[in-house]
Formats: sequence, structure tokens, C-alpha cells
Amino acid sequence: MQETLIDLIRHGEPEGGSRYRGSAVDDPLSEKGWQQMWSAIGDHSPWDQIISSPLVRCRAFAEAVSEKYTIPVTIIDDLKEIGFGNWEGKTREEVKQISQEEYDAFYRDPVNARPRGAEDLNKFVERVTSAYETIVAEHQGKHCLIVAHAGVNRALVAYNLQAGPAGIYRMEMDNGGISRIRHKRYGAMLEFHNKKLA
Repeated sequence: MQETLIDLIRHGEPEGGSRYRGSAVDDPLSEKGWQQMWSAIGDHSPWDQIISSPLVRCRAFAEAVSEKYTIPVTIIDDLKEIGFGNWEGKTREEVKQISQEEYDAFYRDPVNARPRGAEDLNKFVERVTSAYETIVAEHQGKHCLIVAHAGVNRALVAYNLQAGPAGIYRMEMDNGGISRIRHKRYGAMLEFHNKKLA
């Protein structure tokens, strides 16, 4: 088996700043968000393929990199962010004001104490990891950039480390943060996490 490299980059800060955005709230990148992403990759363009979430905060950057470096881009619907139900569009402070108890319960047990109307965490993991396995299978021996979200990228790192769904909420993932997974003959290796290439 040829080695396959997958770089995961989280989108930059969207307009409106930090808030819970799943798939229902799709704010575009702010000027700061664009700067975070270009700063993260610098002059690097080692990819054979770019793959992106359909949400504009990811897709716009994926298409810009594709155009700048003439790298093909594919949009995959299953890479969109996890749905946050009634937390969508709200800041952490707004959620705490509505229910500190619900907020605390979620961070103690993110698998079972979901926000009302939120996507099931196990189904979300199944959705994104299934898409990921297809990407790896179709791009063996290549170097791919996946432009996605904190939840998606955390889920993919946890999956490759054979960690359970709760592990998704136990890792930092900055705006513009990049993680690299190297698929070798005997399995996947996390080469680095939450850094910049530049």
C-alpha cells in the first residue's frame, strides 16, 4: 500500500465571531478568518487534491486555494459540521444564560447530554468517518487537504487514534489549525496536530 497523507484544516473565524455553528448557521469567513487560513498554509501547496465541506466558511477557502494553485477541489456534503440543535447561532455565554445546567451536562457527557435537537454524536461520527474512508480509498498514494470544521476534524483525528466519540471534545482545534494523518501499511499515524504549515 502506498502512503497517503491527509491534512485537515479547520476554517478560519467566521463573521460574527465565536458561536455554535453547525450546518444550519453558515456565516462566511471574516477578514480575520481569511488571514488565519492563508497564514496557516503560507506558501505551501503540496496537495494533489482539495476536499471540502459544502458550507461557505470552508468551501470559499478551498476554492480559492484550488484556483491559486490549480489543484482540483471536490465538495462532500457529509463533511459538514455537526448540528447543534437549539444552540445554533448562539455564543457560549448565551447558552449558559439560557441553561448553565444544560451547558455543564454537555461538556461532562457530550455523547449522551446533547443540546435539544442536536445531531446524534455517534451518527455524526459514522457520517464523517465513512466519507473519510472513501476519500482515503480513492486517493491512495496522494496528499490531500480536507477543509472542514472543528467537530469534523476532531472526529477524524479521534477515529484515526481509535478514540471514542467523547474524545472529540478533549482536543484543541484552532481556527486555521492543521492536523496531518499519514496512512501507512500498518495503519494511520497522527504526524502533527493543530499547527500551521507556515
